[in-house]
Amino acid sequence: MTKIKNELISHTDLYVWTQINFAYHSNKIEGSHLSKNQTKQIFETNDLTMDLDDALEARNHFRLFDYMLKTVDEPLSKEMMIQMNMILKRGTSYEDNPAYNVGGFKVRENGIGMINSFKTTKPADVETELDALLEKFQNKGVLSFEDIVEFHVCFERIHPFGDGNVPLRYQQQIAA
Repeated sequence: MTKIKNELISHTDLYVWTQINFAYHSNKIEGSHLSKNQTKQIFETNDLTMDLDDALEARNHFRLFDYMLKTVDEPLSKEMMIQMNMILKRGTSYEDNPAYNVGGFKVRENGIGMINSFKTTKPADVETELDALLEKFQNKGVLSFEDIVEFHVCFERIHPFGDGNVPLRYQQQIAA
């Protein structure tokens, strides 16, 4: 991981490309309406004149990427996940909305997807499932690419934070 970190830091073009693409694609799957050019504009100029929550999350994503580089050699923990979510949601309308519980795990059920959508882990079971997920992968030692993909899929199915991929009006249908 240190080698990847050093490569990103030492090659400015690669760092910028990764920042913009990581923020754009990650926010897009969460429902952001920003184009890749708008994401790039926020990175280059800190211009937040678009949809405010989308713009703030994109800017926060750049800060989160730097936090991830700083902590890449530390073991992943629930506390680190919460810190990452707090960085991502800082200053957005989610931050002050108790339904999203920024600074903690979700307090209401959420879902993923519009077509073939499915329920995620119930709020009461999030910590237990995250503990099991972290233990499974921390005991593997060196992780393969497939292990990382599997971890991400499992993490998304738990979806421990209150910002499910499904718009709120559809979340109630999934919970039923």
